[in-house]
Amino acid sequence: MPEIVISEFMDEAAIHTVLAGRDVLYDPTLVDNPTALQAALREARALIVRNRTQVRGALLEAAPRLEAVGRLGVGLDNIDLPACKARDIAVFPATGANDVSVAEYVITAMLVLLRRAWFATPDVVAGRWPRMTTIGREVSGKTLGLVGLGGIARETAVRARALGMTVVAYDPLLPADHAAWQLARPVSFESLLAASDVVSLHVPLTPATRHMIGAAQLAALRPGSMLINAARGGVIDEAALIEALRSGHLGGAALDVFDHEPLDASRGAAFADLPNLLLTPHIAGVTEESNVRVSEVTARAVLAHLNRGG
Repeated sequence: MPEIVISEFMDEAAIHTVLAGRDVLYDPTLVDNPTALQAALREARALIVRNRTQVRGALLEAAPRLEAVGRLGVGLDNIDLPACKARDIAVFPATGANDVSVAEYVITAMLVLLRRAWFATPDVVAGRWPRMTTIGREVSGKTLGLVGLGGIARETAVRARALGMTVVAYDPLLPADHAAWQLARPVSFESLLAASDVVSLHVPLTPATRHMIGAAQLAALRPGSMLINAARGGVIDEAALIEALRSGHLGGAALDVFDHEPLDASRGAAFADLPNLLLTPHIAGVTEESNVRVSEVTARAVLAHLNRGG
């Protein structure tokens, strides 16, 4: 039986180098086969996952020797942290390893949404010439509101300022004297919604943040403003977002995360034919470069823990 089980994709070079000499089962299909995954974990000391493997309940019960969980990313809402703590199972997120990737995604999505021209491809291919309907806006001089000012938001702020944007942020957990506030002006949540041309979410999914962007918050946004979510899907009330896009109050949105993932056809149909909308499959933090960094950081953390335990 394997010592280390990897249930979702990672950079295989990290397996062959960092984890060389260890008994490793690498099978990215295990995330969709809970029975096989539980069977593989009977003797395992470590499990490495991304965001889809649910490390809780039956899975933890099936892994009596589990000592460590490596998370190929930073969000931990798919891991039962209290249950892991109760069993002395260490959890290792790849903190910081994909900050640049997500920040670049946010900046790219913002530029695409504001400029609008990128949505003209079908019309141009069909022989239409939609110049008047695809006139967009410049990013320079606009205000970016960051909900949360952690590592990813800070990387985003640096890039936004370089483009000539004003950056404001709301983060009640960040001390007032923290150096990060040099990158963004602190404001209240309500002030951020009212002042921003683009709002980008950078918070974990917790009971306090679930649906923190609902109908009331969307109504409080400037008419025509943009919303970007590359954090966690449950932070936004998707039904309210869809209505705000249909009404035209919200000028556009980019969603990399959803309440239910993967997004199936029936749930995806709710987003069909919405104007100025970008949807991507939870890929903001995954680039060729970040996959290497995240995989190596996670593998090294798990290996160090196993070595300490003998």
